[in-house]
Amino acid sequence: MDSKRLGYAFTLLAILIFSLQDAISKHLGSLYPPVFIAMLRFWAFGAFALVMGARGHGGLKAAVATKRPFLQVLRGVLLAFQIVVTITAFSTVGLAHSQAILSSGPIFVALLSMPLLGERVGWRRWTAIGVGLCGVLIVIDPADSSFDAGVLLPLAGALMFALYVIATRLVSRDDPASTSFFYIGVAGAAALSLVGPFFWTGLAPADWFWMGLLCITGMSSHYFLIRAYDLLDAAAVQPLTYLQVVLAAVVGITVFGETLNLNTVIGSVIVVGAGIFTVWRESIVARRRAREIAARDQTGK
Repeated sequence: MDSKRLGYAFTLLAILIFSLQDAISKHLGSLYPPVFIAMLRFWAFGAFALVMGARGHGGLKAAVATKRPFLQVLRGVLLAFQIVVTITAFSTVGLAHSQAILSSGPIFVALLSMPLLGERVGWRRWTAIGVGLCGVLIVIDPADSSFDAGVLLPLAGALMFALYVIATRLVSRDDPASTSFFYIGVAGAAALSLVGPFFWTGLAPADWFWMGLLCITGMSSHYFLIRAYDLLDAAAVQPLTYLQVVLAAVVGITVFGETLNLNTVIGSVIVVGAGIFTVWRESIVARRRAREIAARDQTGK
């Protein structure tokens, strides 16, 4: 299998595992405190990050070395508590509805990249951002008389994940991916260990199996996604990740008995379309910028 096909295989495998992970998170999050579930998951993730760091080139010393320590720790903390918020949303709002709102993450990344990264956004991406935000409003439907403020949880999760992505882009300018992966696991595990023990709850014997499976899916999904990004451009990977919205709807309806209203379906289509366009447009701009820099360097020579 050539590298491109292997990259797509890793992407699809990661998406399937993420969907299984979300279903298990919803199950456990409805029975136990989400922060407790996230803490156990990050303990396994942190141990995995330590092992991967130790096995990498230069060992743990190289994995720990960073030029942006504050941002690296902030990334781990952001992702850890974003997962707590997401698990809470799955158990209170529903898997399908939550994923529809969480899919707006790339739109918020584009919006926040201007003030936080100093990136310029043209009228095409501005249009996509505006359309995507309209899609989010359709899903949330704040004008409905039966509006549930709980839908703000996945919206908060989408914003937190966008901040995590922005921080990741910032640290990628100075640190390798192996260092960033190390800090996700270790910093996230450390942050949740400060809070999670106060919510300690005994797991039923059968739920230890689900907890173990959640830890395995949490590690393997990130590993396969990293391998996918090693082999493919973000513009090729990101659109496929929206399959998770479809899988979440299927699992939510068939396994958990959730229902989808017309607003959620229409809003999801709009958000996904706007997100795919935003990612595609960012890749076009990035390639153009790379060509300009290469031409400038060649002229300088």
